[in-house]
Amino acid sequence: MIKKIEITGVHMDVDDNLRTYVHKKIGKLDRYLPRRQRVSMHAEIWLKEEKADGKKACICEVSLHVPHQMLTTKDMTINMYAALDIAEEKLKQQLRKYKETHLSPKIHRRVLARFKHAAE
Repeated sequence: MIKKIEITGVHMDVDDNLRTYVHKKIGKLDRYLPRRQRVSMHAEIWLKEEKADGKKACICEVSLHVPHQMLTTKDMTINMYAALDIAEEKLKQQLRKYKETHLSPKIHRRVLARFKHAAE
């Protein structure tokens, strides 16, 4: 679980159900990073409600601070829970790409060498 999650509600109150849902969804994104990088990871979430032309719009902005980079996403739907789900999927894709670019190929070769030696 991500240890530091800051949730801010703009023009709305964040109730306990929504807070636990955010911790459940966004808090589990640390499993997409290596263990040594999980320690410095933290998230900032802004939940906003806007009304324009009689229609309600829920906006979810998430900034995920990982080593050497900040990943951000923003989504707007009618329901706040759906906006959180979509933001989570977008962050998963960004974390996969981050992991591919920042994972050292030397480490990968060492792990494969260990498996070869163990099989022999």
